Amino acid sequence: MAAKSYAFTTEDIEYLRHGGKKLMLRLYKPDGPGPFPALVDLHGGAWSINDLEDCRERDEVLARSGLLVAGLNFRHAGDGHIACMEDINYAIRWLKANAPKYNSRADLVGISGQSSGGHLAMLAGMRPTDPRYTAIPSPAGSPKVDASVRCIAMCWPVINPLSRYRNALRARASANPPKWIGDIPERHDLYWKTEAIMAEGNPVLALERGEKVVMPPALWIQGRPDPVHDYRDPESEFNGNEPERFVASYRKAGGNIELMYIDQAVRTTAVSHDAVAAFFHKQMSATA
Repeated sequence: MAAKSYAFTTEDIEYLRHGGKKLMLRLYKPDGPGPFPALVDLHGGAWSINDLEDCRERDEVLARSGLLVAGLNFRHAGDGHIACMEDINYAIRWLKANAPKYNSRADLVGISGQSSGGHLAMLAGMRPTDPRYTAIPSPAGSPKVDASVRCIAMCWPVINPLSRYRNALRARASANPPKWIGDIPERHDLYWKTEAIMAEGNPVLALERGEKVVMPPALWIQGRPDPVHDYRDPESEFNGNEPERFVASYRKAGGNIELMYIDQAVRTTAVSHDAVAAFFHKQMSATA
């Protein structure tokens, strides 16, 4: 039996402002009474480029499946790491606080992201009450909600910013530097500033340090071949690539995560979008 397809509308909303800088989200709203599971979706771009429009194709598929989706703009690039996490934490709380208005529920909110957005999604999910991330208070009179999420979906995340940075620098210094390097090191430098910050805001190393983090059910979709996101860190003792390394640590710490490999050529098609939608519906059934 084919899954139901929903008509949907979109609404662009200013969810936060920093001085004269407006931060927008695009809300994809399925038609119907709901309650619809909801999620915040984060764009990629090595923490330095792109915006919510980069999420549009994926978010339309998710909305048609019956998910309320908030494609998000947030501070990035030279604004740096903590500013970015503040905005995302606030956006999760915004979506929870406004869930009833859009035929959802505060307990039916997840998060997803692609590439660097996948990294941000996992880090936000792991540290929902980190005081650095919660620094922007919700408006007076808002419902009392935190930024915890029911589940996390990541599409080829840059799960270890430090190893990816060093991997790109090593490749650039080789006799025949591959084209995939591009300006990756420069984007890392712009956003992260230092290797120490790359190590601190790092889901892989957080687990390997034994940091006490929240571990919602998670999905990792990974294209192959993909040297930008699927590589082995020679500085690690783990005998496998970064996806396997993170999944092993997540499970060892008690988390539930699925790693799904797909052909790199179809990673931005329904092959991955439909898998993300199915994951959210499974994890956030309104009757659960």
